[in-house]
Amino acid sequence: MKKIEAIIKPFKLDEVREALSEVGVTGLTVTEVKGFGRQKGHTELYRGAEYVVDFLPKIKLEIVVADETVDLAIEAIIKAARTGKIGDGKIFVSSVEQVVRIRTGEANEAAI
Repeated sequence: MKKIEAIIKPFKLDEVREALSEVGVTGLTVTEVKGFGRQKGHTELYRGAEYVVDFLPKIKLEIVVADETVDLAIEAIIKAARTGKIGDGKIFVSSVEQVVRIRTGEANEAAI
């Protein structure tokens, strides 16, 4: 099993969720986060004063999938989240040792 963490632009959330649903991903966790990479923030004007926004709002998706579903899920995220502009985000994949569904006690693949 693999855990996929994706950092995407907030307005792309619905498209990514639909794309993941189409490839069979049944659950995900969404967190509102702030950060920056190469984008390095931007300058905004508020009531006549300029200020720098260092941390940009992003969405972090976390999903756990079976090994055979990883590539499909990654491709779905890329296709749905890509705008072609800086700040589209990143995808991180890591191994998951064990999963247990609290309600039923199901473990690993059955618990996904």
